[in-house]
Amino acid sequence: MDAIIVNHVSKSYGRVKALDDVSFAVNKGEVFGLIGPDGAGKTSMFRILCSLLQPDTGTASIEGFDVVKQMRDVRCRVGYMPGKFSLYQDLTIEENLQFFATLFGTTVDEGYDSIKAIYSQIERFKDRKAGALSGGMKQKLALSCALVHSPNVLILDEPTTGVDPVSRKELWEMLLMLKERSITIVASTPYLDEVRCCERVAFLDHGKVRGIDTPEVILDRFKDIFNPPGIDKSEPSNVKSGKTENVIEVNHLVKAFGTFHAVDDISFSVKRGEIFGFLGANGAGKTTAMHMLTGLNQPTSGTGTVVGYDIRTQHEEIKKHIGYMSQKFSLYEDLTVAENIRLFAGIYDMNDEEIRHKTDELLERLQFAEHKNDLVGSLPLGWKQKLAFSVSIFHNPGVVFLDEPTGGVDPATRRQFWELIYDAAARGITVFVTTHYMDEAEYCDRISIMVDGKISALGTPDELKQRFNQPDMNHVFTYLARQATRSSD
Repeated sequence: MDAIIVNHVSKSYGRVKALDDVSFAVNKGEVFGLIGPDGAGKTSMFRILCSLLQPDTGTASIEGFDVVKQMRDVRCRVGYMPGKFSLYQDLTIEENLQFFATLFGTTVDEGYDSIKAIYSQIERFKDRKAGALSGGMKQKLALSCALVHSPNVLILDEPTTGVDPVSRKELWEMLLMLKERSITIVASTPYLDEVRCCERVAFLDHGKVRGIDTPEVILDRFKDIFNPPGIDKSEPSNVKSGKTENVIEVNHLVKAFGTFHAVDDISFSVKRGEIFGFLGANGAGKTTAMHMLTGLNQPTSGTGTVVGYDIRTQHEEIKKHIGYMSQKFSLYEDLTVAENIRLFAGIYDMNDEEIRHKTDELLERLQFAEHKNDLVGSLPLGWKQKLAFSVSIFHNPGVVFLDEPTGGVDPATRRQFWELIYDAAARGITVFVTTHYMDEAEYCDRISIMVDGKISALGTPDELKQRFNQPDMNHVFTYLARQATRSSD
């Protein structure tokens, strides 16, 4: 019997048709991928399957139960991990798990066998609040909460976005272990290595299913979307721009929280116009280091300058001369595209004439002119990310800090985003970027990799691959991250 059957499902939001006559079936115990570009309709489909949203037309069933007419039966049989972090940040690990167990009329003790293999990895931290967990630990907790009521079907909406490559691999090992228990798994993901873990995939584009087949067949058939040509990186960006002076200098920087050294004596420099990759597993210390460089946190010891300003004493000046794009989307969703641009330009004291001129220029370059009065919340994720980056450099800062800017974005859109990065670097803007996509690491001029609060490697991608005798940056990263001795919490 099929675990999931979808027949001619359509769903619209006003004039936008999110799903357009979608049909597919998933076998019991199958690992099935629902993939496609941003705004394709994947999340709407998942919410319909979980009975959180009703289709306009068509039907869907889980193990023979209609998602509209037999909603209660469906919810007992489905575990769901939504794309955005689904847990309560101010509750502890244990409290979150108890809450979700109660929602499904069970207890943690009753469901423990269903989650033991996963929950046992974080159980010793059960009194820690979810908001204080690393990405990998949040992922394990969210999966435990989705499984605590022993569902037969598990639906995962981009479960590894914002998680480092080692933790991503661990999650998929857990999912394949769940398959051995005959749990049906349906997942969306922008990572091609995860797509290849599925037995079959459906490619969804503009609300329509364009094809259903094995990952190899679909990725080859739609390679223009999933495998766009790489970016030509013939020479370092700062060489192309003719800039060679340092705009970031860090010497013996330390940040301690009690006896724990989140950042433990790091030193490096970054040149003007350089694209500098700042990598590390979740919990390695990257975000803490970036917070010190951007004036959001003060170092315990050591020195550093950013665009000539001291990070210990001139952090307010630093904030005026840098751009910043955080992991979490940094624009206001209830303002229009044009209103967001004007707001942030005003914060940086740009005059009205300059704002008008540069806004028209930016909208034309992004091909957003027809959407300048659209609410940002209505835009696809990839559009939001490109807009957020463009706004972060609107005032032409000396350095822009990008904290995992392309998380959850499809490969074609990520390539467009990196074209924007290369354009900024060519104009002399230094790009300081963290990413969990190792193909993006290949685009950087130089890379540092943090392990246990220290910089374990620093050099060009080619230098690092040669030094550690690895075929690509994914293998370099995994090799170094596996040497960590402190836990990723």
